[in-house]
Amino acid sequence: MSRLDLDPVAAHLPVEIDDQPYDAAVLAPVVDRNGEDHLLFTRRADHLGEHPGQMSFPGGGAESVDDSILETALRESHEEIGLDPEDAEVVGQLDDIRTITEYAVTPFVVRIPDREYQRDGNEVAEIVVLPLSGILDPDNYEYERREHPYYGEIVVHYFHVDGYTVWGATGRILVQLLELATGFEAPERMDRSQV
Repeated sequence: MSRLDLDPVAAHLPVEIDDQPYDAAVLAPVVDRNGEDHLLFTRRADHLGEHPGQMSFPGGGAESVDDSILETALRESHEEIGLDPEDAEVVGQLDDIRTITEYAVTPFVVRIPDREYQRDGNEVAEIVVLPLSGILDPDNYEYERREHPYYGEIVVHYFHVDGYTVWGATGRILVQLLELATGFEAPERMDRSQV
């Protein structure tokens, strides 16, 4: 499969979380490249205090200047990759997730143009565009169960594509997007809101 069916994403009623001390938002950007859907990720700079070097969707923490959590995602994505907010076609919103850093993260799925984006060298080590076909290849996916000190047993998802590994909070967001927009089924049911 090289295309996402985004109608179920647009129709999804997201579960929101309001019990965390911090709010953040990310964009899950879909890029049409040569007739195949791709997803854009950033690789976080190695010197960052939280999740250095990890793959993530562009976005970040809410600030007082933001009128909405969507505006947070658009502002942060503009800062991180130079995405013009007007170039982001918002498709829908996924369920909020909790992170180990006490954030409630709100993900928005957007379509963006296939062009070269300019990374913020302070926060972003690399902008990475991965093909949907590689993400969905069963040989590129694995999961493990881990014991979490607060939530008990959790499932951690790993997507290994083109030398990059998407996992953690970004992996959980990606799993829900794939479940809604493709035939992907995570092998283990999980509470997506947990860490």
